[in-house]
Amino acid sequence: MATHARPASRGRSRSPLVIDIAKLGRRPGSMMPLDSVVESPSRMGVEMVAVEAGAPLELHLRLESVSEGVLVTGTVKAPTSGECARCLRPITGEVDIDLTELFAYPHSTTDETTEEDEVARVGHDGAAETVDLEQPIIDAVGLALPFSPVCGPDCAGLCPQCGTAMADAEPGHGHDRIDPRWAKLTEFREQTGPELRERSTGDDS
Repeated sequence: MATHARPASRGRSRSPLVIDIAKLGRRPGSMMPLDSVVESPSRMGVEMVAVEAGAPLELHLRLESVSEGVLVTGTVKAPTSGECARCLRPITGEVDIDLTELFAYPHSTTDETTEEDEVARVGHDGAAETVDLEQPIIDAVGLALPFSPVCGPDCAGLCPQCGTAMADAEPGHGHDRIDPRWAKLTEFREQTGPELRERSTGDDS
């Protein structure tokens, strides 16, 4: 019967992405599957589109003990939401990432020869060893999502004059634009037009 990894219970942070690996052990080649759906503990993504906090994360991972630590591989899938960068309409979608992350054992060669931000580390929850998948998933989701998402490749965006979404505008929607170099002249003509017409009428009489 397969053994499934379980999230660790931590006093300060009960993130469902902190995984108790006590049952995995340190014998190289030992493996443990992690197939679960958990809530995202934080917003993951970019400014205009993201996996929102509380959204379901579908985890299909394998944890393997190697000489230097724990190798986590597999996929993570989650729904996304945001707004179109062109027309600002709400959009929804899905992100599906491949995850490969090594968590170094304390005092291993990898631990001793790398900086903190280069390789993740195996942590502890009391006597139990854990791996925290949150930051690796955040990084992978951020790389997978577009910085300028669109609701469709043919989205025409917003009218630059009135801000109306072009998809909602009537056919032929547009605005008469006056060259700013002629704007003052047009204004002058509008103001002096009635006066010129009165003078013309007076001359005819």
